[in-house]
Amino acid sequence: MDHFETLTPEQAYQHLVDGSAILVDVRDPQSFRAGHATGAYHLTNETLSQFLEKTDYEQTVMVMCYHGHSSQGAAQYLINIGFESVYSINGGFEAWSRTYPQAITAL
Repeated sequence: MDHFETLTPEQAYQHLVDGSAILVDVRDPQSFRAGHATGAYHLTNETLSQFLEKTDYEQTVMVMCYHGHSSQGAAQYLINIGFESVYSINGGFEAWSRTYPQAITAL
């Protein structure tokens, strides 16, 4: 994969449930604390090196942001540094929270 692809929230949820992909959330810390998809890793500039150390580059990664725009840049970055399969979630957390309110955790 030379370029990220996109997923619907429904496709992303299925991947998360069946364990075939990991989910990262690139929103700001305040938004992440207020609510994020259950099981999401908070990927920031500060947590990037830890994420890279512990994540297999062959693992499928799904990237979530607010509305599905910022996640595209983050997804392409992960592709550029060597991840093989990366997806941006269409509609971001806004779409996820409307579709799967039961799958949201707040800190």
